[in-house]
Amino acid sequence: MDLDIEYVRKQFPAFDVPDLINKGFFENAGGSYVCRQVINRLNRFYTEKKVQPYGAFEASISGGYEMDEARVGLARYLGVKEQEVSFGPSTSQNTYVLAKAFGEWLVPGNAIIVTNQDHEANTGSWRRLSNQGVEVKEWQVNEETGELNLEDLDDLLDENVKLLCFPHCSNIVAHINPVKEIVSKAHMAGAYVCVDGVSYAPHGLPNVGDIGADIYLFSSYKTYGPHQGIMVIKEPLAELLPNQGHYFNSKYLTKKFTPAGPDHAQIAACAGIVEYFDELAMHHGIKSADAPSGVHNMIRNYEQKLLQPLLDYVCTKNSIRLLGPSIASKRAPTVALDLGYNSFDVAKKLSGLNVLAGGDDFYAVRLLEALGVDLEHGVLRLSFVHYTKEEEVAAVIQALEEVL
Repeated sequence: MDLDIEYVRKQFPAFDVPDLINKGFFENAGGSYVCRQVINRLNRFYTEKKVQPYGAFEASISGGYEMDEARVGLARYLGVKEQEVSFGPSTSQNTYVLAKAFGEWLVPGNAIIVTNQDHEANTGSWRRLSNQGVEVKEWQVNEETGELNLEDLDDLLDENVKLLCFPHCSNIVAHINPVKEIVSKAHMAGAYVCVDGVSYAPHGLPNVGDIGADIYLFSSYKTYGPHQGIMVIKEPLAELLPNQGHYFNSKYLTKKFTPAGPDHAQIAACAGIVEYFDELAMHHGIKSADAPSGVHNMIRNYEQKLLQPLLDYVCTKNSIRLLGPSIASKRAPTVALDLGYNSFDVAKKLSGLNVLAGGDDFYAVRLLEALGVDLEHGVLRLSFVHYTKEEEVAAVIQALEEVL
């Protein structure tokens, strides 16, 4: 089904802001525009429900209900139980808390596996468990492609490994890892699995229940919502791990791994993400029961159509290096380019041509080092999502031609 791009863009007020009109936004991997459904809910909560929720009076009861809407709706799209969805201030903070819980559960001699393909948020906290006697093994990328090879994982998995942490896709290489197959391998070896979905979820929320990950993490500010970290923790694992919240809340799985007080308004606003996806499904004639998979597939198909011409253009330039696959179906629409010189300076030049992009290491220092990228130069990153127009991708190609 073809995506109605004009309908989609009407759901995002940013496109009517003077400073953003007629500018191609290609820094979505750093954070997306926010849909009007989220903005409306956030404004309503702060205006009408800004009281302690779950209390005895109407505004309090209603505020709690709106927070519950977010959890229930996200669970439906993610294919998991409602009590398996938790919120925190960011994915980095959520990972830190989970690593602390695992640190209390693991014993010296146990091992975990991390990758050098990750954003630092899903590797740094886990690596520090080595200070507690936990062996940390690194699943390393292929230095040419930046991809993770399954054969290498087989060599790392043994009876001592209790946890495997890896990204659904990298925020640089963008290759979509075969998550379901990887999870199956880890489970067969007796290990739990934590998947960082931050770079994948903006391109269609995955069915976590189907892929089988024990932990799945992503950021709502990259999925058209407020600045929150969302984490799925499967019930058996959540019950097993030590409590990180107030002791009297340990029986509530949704509070067990959120030691700080939750941001009530932002959690409630996350229901707007689901509301947007539901309205997107309805507008395109997708049945309510099929909305999670239908919206996911429609977004992915649209993005792949726009991505391939950009990849094809980049591959004609011998002076620059595309990091990751050159086939759109194998990756997310996040295109990182090793230029051989300062990428931030190029991003500034592109800004003068109304193309908003980024030049940096994007917290993927270990990956860039493995790929031989000069960290002083970083990479130019062009990332888009389903509200991007075909004409904007064409404008990026034209701007690159002029600048490079």
